[in-house]
Amino acid sequence: MQAATGTHGRQYGLDWLRIGAFALLILYHIGMFFVPWGWHVKAAEPVEWVTWPMMAINPWRLMLLFVISGVVSRALLTKLSGPGAFARSRTVRLTVPLLAGMALFVAPQPWLELRDQGAYQASFLHFWLNDYFEFGSRWGLVLPTWNHLWFLAYLLVYSLLMAVLAALPASIRQRLQRAFDALFFGWRLLVVPIFWLAWARLVLHPVFGETHALADDPYAHAIYGFAFFFGVALAGSKVAWAQIDAHWHGLLVLAGLACAAMFVAHALSDQGVPWEQIRSAARAVLAWAMILGLLGFARRHLNFDGPARRYLTEAIFPYYIAHQTIIVAMGFWAKQAGFGNGTAFAIILAATTLGCVITYELARRVRWLRPLMGLKMMAAAKPHGQVPKSARGTVDLV
Repeated sequence: MQAATGTHGRQYGLDWLRIGAFALLILYHIGMFFVPWGWHVKAAEPVEWVTWPMMAINPWRLMLLFVISGVVSRALLTKLSGPGAFARSRTVRLTVPLLAGMALFVAPQPWLELRDQGAYQASFLHFWLNDYFEFGSRWGLVLPTWNHLWFLAYLLVYSLLMAVLAALPASIRQRLQRAFDALFFGWRLLVVPIFWLAWARLVLHPVFGETHALADDPYAHAIYGFAFFFGVALAGSKVAWAQIDAHWHGLLVLAGLACAAMFVAHALSDQGVPWEQIRSAARAVLAWAMILGLLGFARRHLNFDGPARRYLTEAIFPYYIAHQTIIVAMGFWAKQAGFGNGTAFAIILAATTLGCVITYELARRVRWLRPLMGLKMMAAAKPHGQVPKSARGTVDLV
C-alpha cells in the first residue's frame, strides 16, 4: 500500500484487522441465532444476555470493514494503474461471487427460514427449481435474495463510484484530498464523523430503517458509503494517519466509555425519548472511536507478516460467502434435534469453522470454483495444494 498510504511497505496490520473483522462477523451471525432479535432461524429459547456483547460490536463491525475496503481499494487503484482497469477488476471480482452466491450458496437460507416457520414442507431441490427464482415475495420473503452478500453489492456500487472520481482530472482529485485533510484535521477527525453518524441514526434510521436492498436504503448508504469513501481518502492522507497513530490509545478508552454509556441509556430507554437520543449519540461515539482506535492499534501492533496472514487473507472471502448458510443450516438442525443452547452453540461454531475451511480448501483447488468464491483465476495450482506466491496475500479481495 505504499503508493496509497504514503508509508513504506505493505500494511500488514490492516490485513490482520480485516481478518479479525470478518471473524467477528462470523461470531456475530452465530449470535444472531440466539438473541431475541429477528433473524432467519431462531433458537427455541432466546438468550437475553447475548444482546449485550452484540450491542457492543454492532455499531462498528461493518463500518470498519467498509473503511478498510476503502483503503484497500485506493491501493488496488494504484496497482492497476487506471480507473478503467480498476472498474473492470472490481466488477468481475465482486459480481461473479455475488451472482453465484445468490443462485447457489445463499439459496438454502430462505428455504430453511420457511421450514423453521412451518410455511414450507417440500425439499430444497423442489424449492430451488420451482420457488426460489420467482422474483417476487409470494412466500413472504423476497426471492431470490442475497441475504448477507449485500456487502458485495454495496461495495461494488461504491467501487464504481470511486472509479468515476478517479477519472477526474488530477487537479480536482488533489483538491478533494486537500479538502479531506482540512475537514478531518485535529479534533474534527473525531467529532465531525460522530455528528454525521448520530444525525443519520436519529433522523434517517427511524424513517427508513436498514433494508440492505441497495435502492431504498438511504440510512445504510449514509453510514457505509461514508465509511468507504472515508477509507479511500484516508489512504492518501498522511495527516489523518499521523493523528490516528498518535491517539489510538485514548480513542479505544473513549470507545469503552461510550459503550458503557450506551448500555446505561439502553437500560433506561423505556423511560422517555431523551434516553433513546443519548443511546444514539453514545452509539456514534463508540463506533467512530473504536474504528479509529483499531486502525491505530493494528498499525502499531499487528504490522507483521507470516504464513497465517498469507493464508487467511485469501481464505476470508470464501469464509464470508459460506459461513451464514452453514450457521443457518446447523442452527435449524440443532433446533430440530432439541439441543440446549450451550450444545447448539458448540455445534454451530465447530461446524461453521470446519465448513469454512473445507469450502476454501476446495475452492482454491478447483479452477472453475475459484471465481465463484471470490478467488483469482490461476493456470494451475502448485503441488500439495499450495497456492502460488502471486495469489497469496493479495490486497484486492474485498
